[in-house]
Amino acid sequence: MIFDILTLFPRMFAAPLGESIVGKAAERGLIEVRTHNIRDYAKGKHQVTDDRPFGGGEGMVMKPEPIMRALDKLKVEDPQPWVVLLSPQGNLFKQETAWKLSLLPRLVLICGRYEGVDERIAKYAADEEISIGDYVLSGGEFAAMVAIDAITRLIPGVLGNAASVQTETFSESLLEFPQYTRPQEYRGNKVPDVLLSGNHRAIKDWRRGQALLRTKLRRPDLFGRLQLSSDDLRFLRIAEKHLVEAAEEINCIDD
Repeated sequence: MIFDILTLFPRMFAAPLGESIVGKAAERGLIEVRTHNIRDYAKGKHQVTDDRPFGGGEGMVMKPEPIMRALDKLKVEDPQPWVVLLSPQGNLFKQETAWKLSLLPRLVLICGRYEGVDERIAKYAADEEISIGDYVLSGGEFAAMVAIDAITRLIPGVLGNAASVQTETFSESLLEFPQYTRPQEYRGNKVPDVLLSGNHRAIKDWRRGQALLRTKLRRPDLFGRLQLSSDDLRFLRIAEKHLVEAAEEINCIDD
């Protein structure tokens, strides 16, 4: 997959996208990340890329011409790209969004700055507008990095264990179950006995119940989207029972 990033700050991407899974995917030729400085497509001595908003107001707005010139140049190349504008007004970026975009051969990510991008880019140039969350960032560059990381790990061959992608958090609108490693006891806190039992069926059932309970408690919005089987309901009841018993045990110790 090819990622073309339109940005005013191309140097921001070198270090974070050159490391870990994304960096290794690029080294192996599974992805290609290309940055394009929007200022290079601005005319005039000072290469101005922003201006004051019509109608008044605070801040500056990114001009449409430099972005459109960059897009016109990129769209001449094959494969044809899917153009994404990263902005607070976009649809929320979710795991299913990452799955959908990972199937495409090429993405153009437009990174907004200042008070935003001229609306004509969103209306007539972008195929999709995406937001990574309900908070304010300095610019779309950080959102682009998040999107690239989430999408890259879903591309076949990027992760060593393809099955792990299917079991990760949000793959089923479900938070991941608690994870433990050595030592078995640390500062008086022990690993749950079931994980040490060697009973793979019991471990699988425990993990499912814990994932359901964690999602119910921490993300009721996700939990409401789940279609629970009779086994799921049973696993959830067991997990809730263990939670109550643990709380009672702590109360007894405190008393």
